[in-house]
Amino acid sequence: MTVLEKTEQEAAAEVPPRRRRTTGWLLTVGMAVGLLVLVPVAAGIGAYPIPVADVLASVQHKVGLGGHELDRVAESVLWNVRFPRIVLALLVGASLGCAGALMQGVFGNPLAEPGTIGVSVGAAVGAVASISLGLSFFGNWTLPAMAFAAGLGTVLLVYGMSRSGGRTEVVTLILTGIAVNAFCGALVGLFIFLADTAAVNQITFWQLGSLSQATWERVLAVLPCAAIGLLLAPLYSRRLDLLALGDRPARHLGVDVERLRIVLILVVALLTAAAVSVAGVIGFVGLVVPHLLRMAAGPGHRFLVPGSALGGAVVLLGADLAARTMAAPAELPLGVLTALLGSPFFFWLLRRTRRKQGGWA
Repeated sequence: MTVLEKTEQEAAAEVPPRRRRTTGWLLTVGMAVGLLVLVPVAAGIGAYPIPVADVLASVQHKVGLGGHELDRVAESVLWNVRFPRIVLALLVGASLGCAGALMQGVFGNPLAEPGTIGVSVGAAVGAVASISLGLSFFGNWTLPAMAFAAGLGTVLLVYGMSRSGGRTEVVTLILTGIAVNAFCGALVGLFIFLADTAAVNQITFWQLGSLSQATWERVLAVLPCAAIGLLLAPLYSRRLDLLALGDRPARHLGVDVERLRIVLILVVALLTAAAVSVAGVIGFVGLVVPHLLRMAAGPGHRFLVPGSALGGAVVLLGADLAARTMAAPAELPLGVLTALLGSPFFFWLLRRTRRKQGGWA
């Protein structure tokens, strides 16, 4: 029995079956309401404060539902700075949260996250190489394009290396991912060593994760990949529930386990590589959000997959708001903030799992 199977049984025992659906709906409504409140608040707070009423009036005016236009500075700040950043935070957060839920289902482990298969550090190699070598063949799109291609390529490499006899075992995937992560980490270090001071500063900023460079162009760059991944992921919820029973029972119930893993790993790579390419490395969102929702509403993926996307969007938007206001006028790196909050949760999760199972085995 895998760790996820044990954890799902514990979650099922803690959440009575009749309450799971109700809890899922309540969580969905709560997160949706939180998002509706957080968006105008985040749009109004900053170095140039804009009242929430004016934010709503400007939005109404833009969509032709009344309201009024603000002064030129406020309109520019709102529509050229704040809203691109908010939309990018929602897309990146939703992508990472959904990818985390898929990874935990595919690997049968509640401690899995998108970085397990090397997509994050692979994207980092592409981005760092672009900065260190001064590549510019795609203009301003060179860094995101390199990061996306390298992240996707790393996942394909991990999968190809772990495949044997037409099948791929979870343990082999994880161990291969660890090895490739270490190799890619060494490549990142090598490129940093070769870079000049200005490039090192840019690399460091990118590795810490940030949405400060958000523009509508970057939103449009990540939107197609995020939309495809977020639309495809819920279609596999039932098969993920069957996969949680184990590979053999899932095959007996008609699930093509190998094909399912291939498709979902590619979806995870698509979501994560797109997010990392525009926002840098942002950890723990894909770990924390799905597990919290699983604890609250049970292990069913019909709620967990879309719920993790919604929860990831809320968490990352809130974290980004905190990152740019907690130390104003300076801005905290977003990846650092999510790690500071996520690391204690990770430790607590390990302790909780150990207490429930009576040890580490």
